[in-house]
Amino acid sequence: MKLSFLAKELPDCEIIGGDAEISALCTDSRVAGAGDLFFCFQGTHFDSHCFAEEAQLRGAAAIVSQQDTGVGIPQLIVHDGREAMARISAAFYRHPERKISIVGITGTNGKTTTMYMLKNILEEAGKKVGIIGTLGASYSEVTVAPSLTTPDPVFLFSLLADMARAGTEYVVMEVSAHALALRKECPVVYDAAIFTNLTQDHLDFFGDMRSYGNAKKSLFTPERCRFAVLNSDDPFSAELMKQGITYKTYGMENPSDSFALVNRESLRGTHVVLNLSDELCHAEITLTGRHNVYNALAAATAARHLGADTQSIARGLKKTQVNGRLERVASYKGAEIFVDFAHTPDGLEKSLGALKEYCEGRLIVLFGCGGNRDSAKRPIMGKVAAEHCDFAVITSDNPRYEDPLEIISAIEKGFLPVSKNYTVIEEREVATRYAIGLLEKGDVLLVAGKGGECEQEIMGIKYSYNDKAVINSVLNSL
Repeated sequence: MKLSFLAKELPDCEIIGGDAEISALCTDSRVAGAGDLFFCFQGTHFDSHCFAEEAQLRGAAAIVSQQDTGVGIPQLIVHDGREAMARISAAFYRHPERKISIVGITGTNGKTTTMYMLKNILEEAGKKVGIIGTLGASYSEVTVAPSLTTPDPVFLFSLLADMARAGTEYVVMEVSAHALALRKECPVVYDAAIFTNLTQDHLDFFGDMRSYGNAKKSLFTPERCRFAVLNSDDPFSAELMKQGITYKTYGMENPSDSFALVNRESLRGTHVVLNLSDELCHAEITLTGRHNVYNALAAATAARHLGADTQSIARGLKKTQVNGRLERVASYKGAEIFVDFAHTPDGLEKSLGALKEYCEGRLIVLFGCGGNRDSAKRPIMGKVAAEHCDFAVITSDNPRYEDPLEIISAIEKGFLPVSKNYTVIEEREVATRYAIGLLEKGDVLLVAGKGGECEQEIMGIKYSYNDKAVINSVLNSL
């Protein structure tokens, strides 16, 4: 494929040094090869313009850059290197995003669960469905290991191309605020876009909630989504409604197109009647908590718009189990043990609130906070835990390049003014064994923060670690 052909995707660009034949796309100069098109842009930590010469030496056919790098091969000079990478990737893989119906889900919490609910509903309706999200990607008989919530453009569009070739009809994907801010998926026009909620997270990257919200807002424009599903109980939806989009709402507190009547709830799930624009759907949600009723409403509203009937919606919701999302993983001494991804103040509050309502004994939580991420939420999460649990074990999460004890200390600053019913055990596996040892009949233990993750990142090294596996190992030893 010619460089000049790919350049047609960008209205404001210039080729210098002649045309070139492109056989592959590359973002890492260390693995560049003959025929590659290497992308340069200012990254979060590095400026890849510095590696243009290395890419040339390794055989790259051309460079995409925001400035003349002085290399002796053709260069496509662009205004925005990140957007150029997304648009060129889509063109190189012959625009797979135009061959599949794509549903995007964005919001602070609930994206993964809503994605799986919608996937199951569409499959029950007889559709071939692929997913892309925090827990990885899957389509047909193919499973792809997780990398980022929303993959980088070269991988994303190559994955969409594979899905299209496999006959996938619908792709349901999580769209992170980072992906929106960095324009990773900007060529995609979504057949439906779902907004779950906006609460504090990622302020290490965005700086403030306004910037974080604006990234989410960029998805909900007439140019980006043909139809939107908005949470009427989240105040940020009011801003999205002003953007000239076609939408329906869902909620349980404010007037909505879709709402739910809860028949009965327990630690094992919730029986509801969903009212979808005056069409009733009796459903069993096999996940605990009111927040999962919201997720079900979002998925059902989108599915109904896409043509799924209420029977398919009910069957899809009943079969949905999500790895590490408020997942009941074991019983011990008459106590229940749950694992959840809750890693934000709002997520932790909702999960603890859901479990507290049906906990007959003590509610115990084990949690920490990630390093090199939004540090302002640490004392807030400590306060949330103290207000909702009877006892806490504060431990390490993914400390990355930070001192775990400093992270824990920040959590304690929010916990201590409310309660002193906690202990600190830095090593997560030891902390898990200790927390399980506390359990008595009627208690509930929530192991929060990592969910279905299979690694723990410490000083740049990713060690094999999974909360469920550790819990099972501890229980087997007991």
